[in-house]
Amino acid sequence: MADKLNKSALARKLGICRSTLYYQSKLESKDQAIKPLIIEVLASNPCYGHKRIAIELGMNKKKILRIMKKYELEPRRRKKKGFVKISDIGLPEAEYQNEIKNVRPAAPDIIWCGDFTYIRFKDGFIYLATIVDVYTREIIGFSLSRRHNRYLVKSAVLDAIKKRNCLPEYFHSDQGSEYQSYEHADFLEHLGVKVSMSKKGSPWENPFQESFYSQFKLELGNISGFENDGQLAEAIYQQLYYYNNRRIHSTLKMSPRQFHQLAVSKVDGLNKSV
Repeated sequence: MADKLNKSALARKLGICRSTLYYQSKLESKDQAIKPLIIEVLASNPCYGHKRIAIELGMNKKKILRIMKKYELEPRRRKKKGFVKISDIGLPEAEYQNEIKNVRPAAPDIIWCGDFTYIRFKDGFIYLATIVDVYTREIIGFSLSRRHNRYLVKSAVLDAIKKRNCLPEYFHSDQGSEYQSYEHADFLEHLGVKVSMSKKGSPWENPFQESFYSQFKLELGNISGFENDGQLAEAIYQQLYYYNNRRIHSTLKMSPRQFHQLAVSKVDGLNKSV
């Protein structure tokens, strides 16, 4: 009885309905139940923001954001410095134009985009070249090397061709000397692929690779504990697998591999109906 009187007196003092006190108690209980679910998702996906966590849990994104702020749950964030890239200063303008700026692929393997970056490790660098399918956002080919040259980017292209067992209509990249080389550009043109390149100093014309690399190092985590190139390479392979198969893409609302499988099943369904 004393508790009821206390709650009633408190409600009158605050100028609110007595039932509000019970509602707040229930809300706190619900938030406490969701908190460990968010922590569990962050443990496996430390860079997930509230939108991806909401998709993973099948909950409202505003609710997840509110609870994360309430309990100060934050994803791993990249440093403001950003991702450093090899400079192409001094290179002549490429003969190739941006052929994809008005193209919107409606299926996989229409546009592939290539790029490469470097990872500082011990006394040198490990270079990673990747190929992304613009429609599915999946990394379909990659190559690792201690050197950045035309063979690095061509190896990634060959890896993508082998895995997809096809060629794209367009291959887009920046104007790096590696992509302008005979072994790369002429090789693709000989195969019937239209070569496309961004304007010099215009990374926004290759947003798909830029978006991927902006998060890759962050999600790869601290590499100082690796003893040799082999251990780092294994971690990179695992991170690429995670990106393709498990990580929810904010635009696709699912992993790139799931989206690719869905796209292929739709095409197969259309072919059977015809």
